[in-house]
Amino acid sequence: MNAPFTPAKPLKLIKIGNSVGVILPKETLAKMGVALGDLVDVTDSPEGIGLRRHDDGFAAQMEAARDVMKRRRNALRELAK
Repeated sequence: MNAPFTPAKPLKLIKIGNSVGVILPKETLAKMGVALGDLVDVTDSPEGIGLRRHDDGFAAQMEAARDVMKRRRNALRELAK
C-alpha cells in the first residue's frame, strides 16, 4: 500500500561562506537517521534530487560495479543486445 501523501515543505537557501546551504528541520534529520557531522549522499534522478544517509557498504559496492562496467564495457554492450 502507498504511504500517505506528505506535502512538500519549502526550505530557504542561505549563504554559508562562498557556498549555499539549506537548514534541515530536526524532524527531517531524525527521519533520515543523521546528526551534525554525519555524511549524506545526494542522488539525481528523473523524479528529482534525493538526500539519504551515507552508507559506506553501498558506496563500496557502487565503486566495484563502476570498475567492472568500465573494464567489461564491450561484453556488457553485447549482453544488452
